[in-house]
Amino acid sequence: MNALPLAFGAPYLLAGLLVLPVIWWLLRVTPPRPVLEIFPPLKILAQLKQKEETPNKSPWWMTLLRLLLAAFIILALSEPVWNPRLETMSGKEPVAIVLDNGWSSNEEWTARKETAERLISDTQSDGALIYIVGTAEKANTDIGPFDANTALERLRALTVRPIPVDRPQAFARLKAVLADTKGTRLAYLNDGVDEPRAAEVIKSLEGSGIASMIWYQPSIASLVAIRQATNNANGLTVRIVRSSIDTSRNVVTVGAFDEKGRRIADTGIAFNAGETAAEGVIAAPYELRNDFHSLRIDGTAQAGATYLIDDNNKRRRVALLSGSEADLSQPLLSPLYYISRALEPFADLLRPRNSELIRAVPELLEQKPSVIIMADIGKLPAETEQTLSDWVNKGGTLIRFAGPRLAGGSEEDPLLPVRLRKGQRSLGGALSWKEAQPVASFPSNGPFAGLPTPQDVTVSRQVLADPSSDLFEKSWANLADGTPLVTGETRGRGQLVLFHVTPEATWSNLPISGSFVDMLHRIVSLSSNAGTIAQDSGANSARALPPYLTLNGDGALMPPNQDTKPLITSGSNLSVTFENPPGFYGVEDAMTALNLFKPDSEINPLARPELNFPVTTARYAVDESIPLRGPLFALAAALLALDALAIIWLGGHLRRRLRTTAAASLAILLLPALIVFAPSPAQAQQNDSKPGDQAILDAINVTHLAYVITGDGPTDDISKAGLLGLSKALADSTALEPGDPIGVDPARDELAVYPLIYWPVDADANMPSSEAIAKINAYMQQGGTVLFDTRDQDAAAFNLDNSTTPSTQRLRDILSGLNIPPLEPVPGDHVLTKTFYILQDFPGRYRGSPLWVQASLNEDRRSDRPVRAGDGVSPIIITGNDFAGAWAIDANGAPLLPTIPNDPVQRVHAFRTGINIVMYMLTGNYKSDQVHVPDLLLRLGN
Repeated sequence: MNALPLAFGAPYLLAGLLVLPVIWWLLRVTPPRPVLEIFPPLKILAQLKQKEETPNKSPWWMTLLRLLLAAFIILALSEPVWNPRLETMSGKEPVAIVLDNGWSSNEEWTARKETAERLISDTQSDGALIYIVGTAEKANTDIGPFDANTALERLRALTVRPIPVDRPQAFARLKAVLADTKGTRLAYLNDGVDEPRAAEVIKSLEGSGIASMIWYQPSIASLVAIRQATNNANGLTVRIVRSSIDTSRNVVTVGAFDEKGRRIADTGIAFNAGETAAEGVIAAPYELRNDFHSLRIDGTAQAGATYLIDDNNKRRRVALLSGSEADLSQPLLSPLYYISRALEPFADLLRPRNSELIRAVPELLEQKPSVIIMADIGKLPAETEQTLSDWVNKGGTLIRFAGPRLAGGSEEDPLLPVRLRKGQRSLGGALSWKEAQPVASFPSNGPFAGLPTPQDVTVSRQVLADPSSDLFEKSWANLADGTPLVTGETRGRGQLVLFHVTPEATWSNLPISGSFVDMLHRIVSLSSNAGTIAQDSGANSARALPPYLTLNGDGALMPPNQDTKPLITSGSNLSVTFENPPGFYGVEDAMTALNLFKPDSEINPLARPELNFPVTTARYAVDESIPLRGPLFALAAALLALDALAIIWLGGHLRRRLRTTAAASLAILLLPALIVFAPSPAQAQQNDSKPGDQAILDAINVTHLAYVITGDGPTDDISKAGLLGLSKALADSTALEPGDPIGVDPARDELAVYPLIYWPVDADANMPSSEAIAKINAYMQQGGTVLFDTRDQDAAAFNLDNSTTPSTQRLRDILSGLNIPPLEPVPGDHVLTKTFYILQDFPGRYRGSPLWVQASLNEDRRSDRPVRAGDGVSPIIITGNDFAGAWAIDANGAPLLPTIPNDPVQRVHAFRTGINIVMYMLTGNYKSDQVHVPDLLLRLGN
């Protein structure tokens, strides 16, 4: 900032202030125009006694007015600016502007670009050459030199990239361009985030011809990112990281979104004091977690706050089968013990209830596993063998382990990836080595590529594969002598995998090693078309995955641009680059997620290194300068108008008509105030109305659906969004066009104007007061209907002891104070089943809970019975299927919550249920009366 908060764009014009004394002298010696009087003698005689005389010079106040007018015009022409911006880059020496445009720059990108634009404008008048360098751009991007206009165009073309900055590459290019240039002024607009070698790279600028630097560094206190998500047994564990200098943002919310961008779950994560990492669990059912497509941190728009979830990170169901019974007294000898221990952290394990394979296999397949593991199972029944073969061809993964039964089985087993030799191989025998064999490094073209070589694993016995031309391609792991240890083959859309050793530590110590866990994890992760398994050989060879969707600077998924290249996979070490930004790579049914952050990534502040040339620290800020030219011209115009009025006054033109026009002038001045403040007839009428009458009038003019405000924000938001979705469905399907839903408090609001009130029962909400109960009783007695929704069908379905859920118990407490008629589930011949759509059941977000209505105790059991006598409707309806959750939509009309199970048809039926209920509320039992039409027509015909 300048020392003075005022500057002038044309200061030489201030010399015009020197003519103000001349103007003062001219005004003093030039009197105003004499007053003209009409000749009539009586008028002259009437003024003979007056002592006023026409002055021979201008009044002092008019002189001052005109001097101020001239001063304001001179000041305006000199273009004054209040709080002027300091020009930091004036001069003819070259200017280099380096901008960090990586992932962390998005939140302050606008201020950063405005700062760079001001730097360019400072050089425009001097004609200095300008270099523009983005640290997250590709290596062949032109960085200059440019003139000011071209530099502005280049600057405006820069965008935030969802990748880390590459300072070594950017500064190396800048040093190469400036090799023969001296006196360059550098402005480094960095993002404040440290990267490997950052200090070394900036230090290398010494001796490169740079004479000075302006160091712009923002605060990174608000940066937070997701660095890992792990699908565990109890939910999805999300690990986040924040800046090491952040002490303010201690709680963040992470939302889980499906493939269509709908929010289906979330969790809050709190940082402990002084810690930069934290984790939380998104607790959701297994099926719902497998619909997770991405995670996003609320209130943060940058690529680090988005984490993509591919099929490799989705929890699998793994079915376990064994050829022998488990020995409970010696669990370590159980064929499935080590497999279970290895898979439990990342898979849901299924076990058959029936020991007969012909029944156990279909039973497990009904639960839709991704992987089936068979431990030492030899001959399978023909029917079971065909069933498993079909399952594998459709995409299943079958993992088999060797053992005595498999070694003595058939040589033509169709569910093995290779053909086995008859009999087993015993290492250390007369025709073999004298000691057990170690395991060789994993082949680079197999699914275990990148895993460390198991140094302590040895094999003493195994089953052998017959030599064949494709045995090398099918070998996923080998012994030191090249003998296959694990083989695999693609079969249809699925995989067959064979471990040539037993799953317990009898033939090898592989099952008790850490490598065993990694190998099983890798195979299970590649199951169900989720990985990058080569379709020709079953091996995970390095190959190119085309870009499918990539993140932009805001952290949103977008189609890839022309700069994005296929992702070359080689093991699991995939890195984000300019050509491979974060995103999904592959095809729609087999995508691999590439995320910005690694599990051990940190967000550390960038420290300014000590340099041997001058460095000035500055901050990103908007231009706070205020031009005063316009306000000064406005003041000059106002003074000119006052001067004109003064001349008219001194000329006597206003004094003649002052008395006759005073009242009219006063009326003109007061007219706007009278118009503004005078109450309208409608307002006068409203002054006599009571509070709340206008809301009642609005509700009467248009039909509104109402919901009870529980006080819980998310519950009330879903109720409002649900009734809004139902209202739109009614407008699309029927002649009814409801207004926006209205939240009501039964204790205070008028309820009679609403045909239907939706009441989401919340076990944690306060019990309604006695006033609310009394008003609800009166409302139902006068013909209104309350739809109670406990929204607990999902919990009730898993409530094995059939005890009452908290929501159901709270509903019972509420109903205990109401005059409730006898209830029954909606019969098959009820009007609700045919009011508008023909319905068999009434699902919401869940399916299974009956819809309770007033029982028809006094009606005959015939097909045309109404719900009760007359044309009334049931005053109470009860469900547990969460209607509002199924109806809820966002601003774009997309569903907010998934149905359980996620079935689009169920949502359609839920909307039809809502339409039937509303039509039933508004029309009564007219559908039941239709059966009498033939009799009425017959009578009319007679």
